[in-house]
Amino acid sequence: MNSNNEKLVLVTGGSGFIAVHCILQLLNAGFMVRATLRSLSRESDVRLMLKNGGVEAGDRLTFIEADLSSDAHWPEAMNGCTYVLHVASPTPKLDYKHEDEMIIPAREGVLQVLRTARDAGVKRVVLTSAIGAVVYGHPNQTAPFDEATWTDTANAPAYQKSKTLAEKAAWEFIEKEGNGLELAAINPVTVMGPVLGPDYSHSIHLIKNLLTGKMPGCPKINSGFVDVRDVADLHLRAMEHPAANGQRFIATAGESIWLVAVARILKEHLGTAAGKVKVKELPNFLLRIAALKDPMVRSMIPLLGRVMNVTSAKAVRLLGWSPRSTEEAVLASAQSLIRLQLLNQ
Repeated sequence: MNSNNEKLVLVTGGSGFIAVHCILQLLNAGFMVRATLRSLSRESDVRLMLKNGGVEAGDRLTFIEADLSSDAHWPEAMNGCTYVLHVASPTPKLDYKHEDEMIIPAREGVLQVLRTARDAGVKRVVLTSAIGAVVYGHPNQTAPFDEATWTDTANAPAYQKSKTLAEKAAWEFIEKEGNGLELAAINPVTVMGPVLGPDYSHSIHLIKNLLTGKMPGCPKINSGFVDVRDVADLHLRAMEHPAANGQRFIATAGESIWLVAVARILKEHLGTAAGKVKVKELPNFLLRIAALKDPMVRSMIPLLGRVMNVTSAKAVRLLGWSPRSTEEAVLASAQSLIRLQLLNQ
């Protein structure tokens, strides 16, 4: 009999790309799972995504309606839980009038979860933070950033600033008001890997846009990549491993690469399916012109030409984490989009 059968884990934002993969792995490991959704009408979508991932959840998975912007239902959601994976996060807003529109909900949402988890006697919360809380606002460097670095919020774009301030607020809460509640944070780079349905992260749109020919070429942007299955695996390790308490962990498959290398991976491995992929780098001035009209492009401008290299040595050393390669993560995204016929949606 699996010793996890009695343990209940709460996963917030249960319909999200990373969250569904976390639920999948928790169920496979024998845990009972409760997931929060902003609307219970999404339950059937989540169950279908899990089915696409090979799991019929049945009654080992339950749902509760809870929204980070409201106090309602959170005590009920936490009741009886041993662990919480706080994956829910406000999505990046491109049309904000003031950065506080992102910063305040991100910070208050994290504090809402930690406060209720503490009061419910939860053992440990694993917070899904982001690489945006590590690498921004520093002078350019090729040496990899690690977990000791924090984004300089004075020089960071609003979304990355919100992720940084939310994670910092979490650590401060644990130190001052945690009353023994344990915390670990996961800071993933650009998350790739198999999509299980039409709900997937904005980073997967990059692969979709390359495959459908929507991108006339690749901006000179550098990023680390990681497979969502490995991000979920790291959440589970950080949830249970004694050494993870009080630590943050960067999740990356390896060294950062330029986007044109992503296009090359698709072109080399997918044959005719990659027929529309353009393997060429776009000059920076073209992006700067496009940015005048397109807020999505505007958000890329601070990243042009910057090396964003980070290391996962800590997760490998402390938690025995062993991620798939960047190539495998990129190809898994593309193959799942093709298999589930999501390229035309």
